[in-house]
Amino acid sequence: MKLPPEQEAIRDKCFHPSGTFVEFPKEEIEQSIPERFEKIVRLHPGRLAVKMGERAITYDELNKVANQIARAILARRGQGSEPIALLFEHGIEVVAAIIGVLKAGKFYVAMDIDSPRERVTRVLRDSGVQLIVTNSQDRTLRQSISGGVVGLLTTDEIDVSTRDSENLDIAIASNDVSGIVYTSGTTGEPKGAIETHGYRLHVARGHTNLVHVCPEDRLSLVHSISFGSGLIQVFRSLLNGASLFPFDLKSRGIDQFTKWVNQEQISIAHLPTSAIRRLADSPESKARLKSLRVINLSGSPITKYDFDLYKEHFSANTFLAIHMGATGGGTMCSCILDNTFTFPAEGTPLGFPVEGIEILLLDEHGKEVALNQDGEIAVRSRFLGAGYWGQPELSKAHFVPDRGGSEESIYLTGDLGRRLPNGLLIHLGRKDLMVKIRGFRVELGEIESTLLKHPEVRAAGVRAWDRESGEKYTAAYIVPRANTRPPVDELREFLKQTLPDYMIPSAFVFMDDLPLTNGKLDRTALPKPGNERPEMKPPYVFARGEVEHTLVHIWEQVLDVRPIGIHDNFFDLGGHSLAATRVVSWVISQFQLEIPLQSLFQSPTVAEMAVVITEHQGEQVGKAELDRMLRELELLSDEDAKRLWSEEHRKN
Repeated sequence: MKLPPEQEAIRDKCFHPSGTFVEFPKEEIEQSIPERFEKIVRLHPGRLAVKMGERAITYDELNKVANQIARAILARRGQGSEPIALLFEHGIEVVAAIIGVLKAGKFYVAMDIDSPRERVTRVLRDSGVQLIVTNSQDRTLRQSISGGVVGLLTTDEIDVSTRDSENLDIAIASNDVSGIVYTSGTTGEPKGAIETHGYRLHVARGHTNLVHVCPEDRLSLVHSISFGSGLIQVFRSLLNGASLFPFDLKSRGIDQFTKWVNQEQISIAHLPTSAIRRLADSPESKARLKSLRVINLSGSPITKYDFDLYKEHFSANTFLAIHMGATGGGTMCSCILDNTFTFPAEGTPLGFPVEGIEILLLDEHGKEVALNQDGEIAVRSRFLGAGYWGQPELSKAHFVPDRGGSEESIYLTGDLGRRLPNGLLIHLGRKDLMVKIRGFRVELGEIESTLLKHPEVRAAGVRAWDRESGEKYTAAYIVPRANTRPPVDELREFLKQTLPDYMIPSAFVFMDDLPLTNGKLDRTALPKPGNERPEMKPPYVFARGEVEHTLVHIWEQVLDVRPIGIHDNFFDLGGHSLAATRVVSWVISQFQLEIPLQSLFQSPTVAEMAVVITEHQGEQVGKAELDRMLRELELLSDEDAKRLWSEEHRKN
């Protein structure tokens, strides 16, 4: 589709100041990755290809090493397409091994040596690899991972003096498999998305032409190459003659990253969205990151808060590139932002469809929705992945034939979106992050984005849990911006300004950092909340008499929070209107008093409820009347309970 004028204007400004950009032509998708790479080597043999620390390698040197790795693989496995596992630390060796595997006519299964051992073992078993290419660092560890079943080829074993370093003459087609990229998604179970050479070249072309990658660019590599975002950086660098700089962000941290960017004069950084919040926390970020002409964000959708941080802390010459991609669907849409961009009020922007991609928004029956209506984001293209390795049913569920009869496939992303009149795609969350809370549909991403607007919240995640009773509830996980934690009652009050009460999390957990996988929140690693009393503004006050002691016990049983103070607000403890109904029912059964129900519902603390009960002491109710009151409570809906519990008392 044709881009709106404002997007064209921003793209026209996004060029390297001293570089020469050559467009990645469409016809060069119809080849193999080694073919495009070898063309770049011929054009730029002496240019820096990869550098990490003090080690550096030129394009010609990298090509020769890759050729030697390819011949060593062929000597062990012979010709023919098959998966080859790569198990390396972050750095130059794994980049050379990727190219070597592809030159041998094989396809890579790249794994992170720092991944949990169980995950690595499961990926090896699922992919069925017969050879691991690695190095000799901690050989015992690598041998234990292979289990003695899978062969090991270490790069140290390759005798460069006897191995031919010339290019190989192996025919590789664009639709041949280039790699399997494993992702766990929301299931926690790794699944392997099959990629082809044409698929990966199409992704590289889109990223190249979006931000005009040229040989003078210096790209950071902070993501593991076991993920698609890491591979994006590898290929959009090496297939354009640019220089790639691996950096271990996990161990070295964001402060070292800012120093390193300035030292190495990095011009394009591909970072998880959460990193921009950390960069903004660094008072020297604007001064240190002047070399950055493009920050490419991925991992989670950008919020207006993130965009405002970018405008405040980064130079006007630094552009923000965002895109939506999925393992299996590639990069689907993208756009470039600068400080003149108007962030859409409708939600998180994802960009415009990249060339060769058609974005569809489908309803639950698979039919396209009208403009400004919400639907599942689907992609129609011939440049999609080839399904999931060894999982035909999962492949059929995500890759469906085009109902229009074309030869193109349609990939169902599982994301919800809306298209604005100018063609900009808006992200509205994940279908699998939609949960039912007390009968209401709740989008976890909406709660997260609202929490991120709080000035004291640096990062936030939300996960749904089940109580023993079967009731589902949500918990929020907060990384505070400073050392002090915002009180939970303050956070609840902040959320209530925007969200309905059923979307307010029942529990809040404070963490130093959120668990991330490739920059994305790993919800399966979020811990189940405890039942400790949250930090609130009112101090904890013990129960003073028998009535208050009894009420505290009832509240603790219903809310599963301990200890509860007599001045703690019921809703700030995670309560809701239906839970209030259970409390009132228990109170009536326990004290057997004739008390107006509304008086109990309008008592948001133990102390206030105790006063109501004390005022009605001596007004015993008969069994028939007691049964009537309890039946009346059982019939109360959530809305009825809300009406009884007045808004005025909730705020006090």
